[in-house]
Amino acid sequence: MRDFPSYRGEMEYVCQVCGARYPSEELLYTCPKCKGVFLLEDKKFSTLKKTTGDKWREIFDHRLKSKKNYFRGIFLFYELIAPILEVEDIIYLGEGHTPIIMANEGLKKYIGHELCYKNEGQNPSASFKDRGMVCAFSYLKHLIRRHNWPYILTICASTGDTSASAAMYAAYVGEKIKCMVLLPHGKVTSQQLSQPLSSGVKVIEIPGVFDDCMKVVEYLADNYNVALLNSKNSWRILGQESYSFEIAQWFDWDMKNKAIFVPIGNAGNIAAIMSGFIKLYKLDIIKELPKIFGVQSKHANPVYKYYSQKEEPRVYKPVKVSPSVAQAAMIGNPVSFPRVKSLVDEYEALGGKGIFNVVEVEEQEIIEGMLIANRHGHIACTQGGECLAGLIRAKQQGLIDKDELAILNSTAHFLKFADFQTMYFEKRFPPEYEITPKDEFINKPKLILNEEEKNKLEYQTFIEEVSRRIVKELNLKPKN
Repeated sequence: MRDFPSYRGEMEYVCQVCGARYPSEELLYTCPKCKGVFLLEDKKFSTLKKTTGDKWREIFDHRLKSKKNYFRGIFLFYELIAPILEVEDIIYLGEGHTPIIMANEGLKKYIGHELCYKNEGQNPSASFKDRGMVCAFSYLKHLIRRHNWPYILTICASTGDTSASAAMYAAYVGEKIKCMVLLPHGKVTSQQLSQPLSSGVKVIEIPGVFDDCMKVVEYLADNYNVALLNSKNSWRILGQESYSFEIAQWFDWDMKNKAIFVPIGNAGNIAAIMSGFIKLYKLDIIKELPKIFGVQSKHANPVYKYYSQKEEPRVYKPVKVSPSVAQAAMIGNPVSFPRVKSLVDEYEALGGKGIFNVVEVEEQEIIEGMLIANRHGHIACTQGGECLAGLIRAKQQGLIDKDELAILNSTAHFLKFADFQTMYFEKRFPPEYEITPKDEFINKPKLILNEEEKNKLEYQTFIEEVSRRIVKELNLKPKN
């Protein structure tokens, strides 16, 4: 593999609470000293600065043309992600390099701002989780090869997308990596539940919400020989940094007047995105950092509540969540908050105050944000709707300049959340969602002629009668 990078880093876990460091050849999730979460750092990162920013841009742009699997996915940015892996460790199922779609004139006029969506639903399991999962699974293959382990059992808690992604990669790798997923009963859409079931992995449900599932998974990972695949796994955070690299590359490495909107959820993705842009900035690959906007629903808003405190020191408190259509963001105690806190400090030190913001939105705004986006040609999920609502709120609060392009994160494909659209159209949201459907956004099929009427007609008469009714419905005019 002559074009595979010769560079090998020296990765280590760095605790975001106490600063302790540990070598990466051990499977760690939380700090043995203080139970804080990790970020992974390359001890040799400074040597990458010997290559100029211009040269890095040239290298990455050249790899974009490659048909080699190890460059077609997130590992196009190998040196910045997990530069301890060998070619045989790397998995590729089509993840990464999702398109950025500019809003049409109708949506720009409706919102009153220039915007676009990065369609993460076009990853293979239909969500952004594949970015981190392919990195985590490639690292597990690395460990299995290095230690000659017979297999690893992986586990994860999920609101749907994580389980779908983990199950898919486990099924692909085969017998060396087995998988079990834990879901909150009744809190996962039918579409999302079908994915791990289809992959053939063990699916276990418990009563409660995601936070309850997470506690069980953490207990198992602390006490038994299993590999945790949630965002406590810092290898997943590394993979998700590729989102930043791709945005920068898409815009020819020019991040001036760009604003990134991200739903916070478990806070791993927004942490990864900040970390990715920081790396690009330190290597002079980009000259400016974009603004980052985290978005949270009022039903699950601990990070918003933390950053809305004006007096220092701020105090972080978990919150009890209420039902949310943005299911992946319905987390009251985000695992990655310590990562966010440390990275925000660094991001603001490099880019200045005001470069990071958190906005809060209503459930009504989230579901209607999804409907509005998709009525203008997008495939946004409810989290994508949350980002659109976040852009509107940022405009109202004067946090985004009119000349800044808003880049919205649609974390998954709309079809995963079609049940919520149906609930909206049928006006059957339970009161705890605090959503009152509006007729202007409801679109339902209309039966133009029923079965009984059809059976009374000859076939040609049936065709003519259906056509006549459509002509009346649409007010069609005959050809001249």
